[in-house]
Amino acid sequence: MMRTRTTIPRSVIADVEQRVRRLCEDLAAKLQFHGWHHVSFVRDKSVHFAGRNGAARDVVEVAALVHDLNYMVRRNSLPTDGEALRRKVLFVAGVSQGDIEWIERIVVEAEMRTRGRDISLEAQALSDADTLFKALPVTPVVLAHKYLQENGITLRELAYKIVGEQVGKADEGYYFYDAEAAATYTKWAETNLLLWKCIVESLDDPCVEDLLTKVAS
Repeated sequence: MMRTRTTIPRSVIADVEQRVRRLCEDLAAKLQFHGWHHVSFVRDKSVHFAGRNGAARDVVEVAALVHDLNYMVRRNSLPTDGEALRRKVLFVAGVSQGDIEWIERIVVEAEMRTRGRDISLEAQALSDADTLFKALPVTPVVLAHKYLQENGITLRELAYKIVGEQVGKADEGYYFYDAEAAATYTKWAETNLLLWKCIVESLDDPCVEDLLTKVAS
């Protein structure tokens, strides 16, 4: 007989939240983009999307809380770089070993760079929330420069990263997995991606490159 999974207690989720928030606050100067403002947004939206698609909301919530701990380990890094820290935070907070393994799979599965069309419902909920943060109209205006500073990369590197990782998924129809999210936010996403494609094009103009060099100096 299949055993019913025990949900993660609210007290444990609160412990994970407290630990992650404390890390974010301690490293606030370094986490200008992936700080608590990002984590809390992704957590709230992940839980919302999980409530719609039938995913395990408790596991999705915890996965959202720890999904970007890699940026506390190394700048401009991948989710796999944060595995040891994630496991430590989850273990100390009292998350079961089985759920720790599940959360690790979700975080890796939801990564924009490598995610595919057919990922788990939990990874879909996390991915849609994280993708929405990227697609917000305010993100390129208010937060893009913070991403550059946090990760020590150039505008050209960020533009090529966004276009290279995201345009194909939009063209193939799984930029968002949730149908309502796609209907609500696709216009934002398309506008955002068009902006970054235009940035890529503009960087080939020597005058633009010269302009950016002068601004940065």
